[in-house]
Amino acid sequence: MALNNKNKDNKDHKVRNFRIAVINDNTHEQFLTLHFTRSGLLVAVISILVCFSAIIFCLIAFTPIRSFIPGYPDERSKRAAIQNAIRIDSLENVIFKWELYSENLRRAVEGREPIKIDSLINAKKAERAVSDASSLQSKDSLMREQVKEEEQFEISSRQKRDLPIEGLHFFTPVKGVISQSYDPDFHPYIDITAPSGTVVKAILDGTVISAQWNQETGNSIQIQHAGDIISIYRHNEKLLKKTGDKVSAGTPIALLGNTGTETTGAHLHFELWHNGETVDPTLYINF
Repeated sequence: MALNNKNKDNKDHKVRNFRIAVINDNTHEQFLTLHFTRSGLLVAVISILVCFSAIIFCLIAFTPIRSFIPGYPDERSKRAAIQNAIRIDSLENVIFKWELYSENLRRAVEGREPIKIDSLINAKKAERAVSDASSLQSKDSLMREQVKEEEQFEISSRQKRDLPIEGLHFFTPVKGVISQSYDPDFHPYIDITAPSGTVVKAILDGTVISAQWNQETGNSIQIQHAGDIISIYRHNEKLLKKTGDKVSAGTPIALLGNTGTETTGAHLHFELWHNGETVDPTLYINF
């Protein structure tokens, strides 16, 4: 009786084998035979699932198939975003030209001399700075405006104050899309994509220390600002200022272009230097 129970236990613990056979129904010839156990089948199924998941991951991560995922920013959406930004900048330029035209038309009707673009920009700055000129004394207004500009742009001839670069108000040189960001080791400047002919403006008051053509960087202009700050603008289509000119913040200094051998499209190569070292312009300027 004990021997029979032992044989029964051995039979229960014996590994059960399974077989799948592919047989020709007419000739009864076997084409394929697979032998497996339960554990082997489980391992095979898990391996197949892992391999299938790895293949799906590789297809999504390293092939254009990922662009079909809803919400994924593909090249088309990125290109559309850049084009929309360029269109907005173009509309701003058109509006600015119409404002200049309307201002000159009004002056012509009144019999006054038309103004230039630099004069219009300075007039708008003065209008924004003084909210109600009629309620102030003329001398008091001039003095308040002078003090305000000296504190903002650090150009006081009576008392120089070394404000930190974080405390200065920078004008945006050009509105566009940053096509290549700042890298202190390999790319110590930024590239701003915008339509050719877009007006490039000075970021602060200063003096043009270099305005010339270079084979690699095309039409380039450098401006020395107070506080040991230097701004550099390269690949311009045309320079509007020459060496030695005094410029105000927001004054047009060049027209954006695609000049020089080190460029592949219309953009502004912009550098910002402080105390002899390059700094990331995006930390201080909103593009």
